[in-house]
Amino acid sequence: MSQLINGGFSSIEQMTELVRKNNLGTPQNLNRNHSQNGKSFREVLESVKSNELVFSKHANERLLSRNIDLSEAQLERLQNGTRRAEEKGIRESLVMVDNLAFIVNVKNNTVITAVNEKDDKVFTNIDGAVIA
Repeated sequence: MSQLINGGFSSIEQMTELVRKNNLGTPQNLNRNHSQNGKSFREVLESVKSNELVFSKHANERLLSRNIDLSEAQLERLQNGTRRAEEKGIRESLVMVDNLAFIVNVKNNTVITAVNEKDDKVFTNIDGAVIA
């Protein structure tokens, strides 16, 4: 899933390309340089990070191998479920969207894996669940 998700980036490659396109500078001075809107790279990165839902390599592989195709509405519900989990202080959450289950590392806004109705339904190492 190399698409923009809620104004964020799904990979470091996309962020790197943004840095190159906007001439934000070298890694050593990125925090001192400012983009055209006056924000530092760090500020842009923090704002993107706070809104971004990233799919790990493992999750992307599971989506492909299990033929899971998320609609925009389902993706939005997954993001909202993750936000709700964060509001409740959940660190590792099971987020249910229709007949799909996602394990999300809430702190990092990272989908760890995806499960559909045909897979085993035992989930470990979570501290909360959200039905979105």
